[in-house]
Amino acid sequence: MNQLEGQIATIEVSGSLSLVHIKVSESLTFKAIIIETPESASYLRKDNPIKVLFKETEVVIGTREDHAISLQNRISGKVIRVERGALISKVTLHTEVGEIASVISTNSVDRLGLKEDSAVVAMVKLNEVMLSV
Repeated sequence: MNQLEGQIATIEVSGSLSLVHIKVSESLTFKAIIIETPESASYLRKDNPIKVLFKETEVVIGTREDHAISLQNRISGKVIRVERGALISKVTLHTEVGEIASVISTNSVDRLGLKEDSAVVAMVKLNEVMLSV
């Protein structure tokens, strides 16, 4: 499980859903959509410290910054390790907010030419992000 630490920057509410913006560094804000609101969850307060969690299997890897796709959570980094399996590989990245791991197909590792020092972008759907206090 990937884990980042941050601080709640803003919360947008619509019905029983909240879009939470979490500042994890000076230049990086993560977003999570959750089925709670500040009225139903006391931890949802601006400036509260929060942990951002997401599974390795939910991290998409790209090799360019300019992907015209809907994924909003993007972290630039460099590959520091590729643990190859027959079908699945684990790719570990060094980013400004620490190490991030991604589990993708070995075929994708080969297709993207991922190796140590490759520059990449890790992307996570906002509905795959969990929050913890």
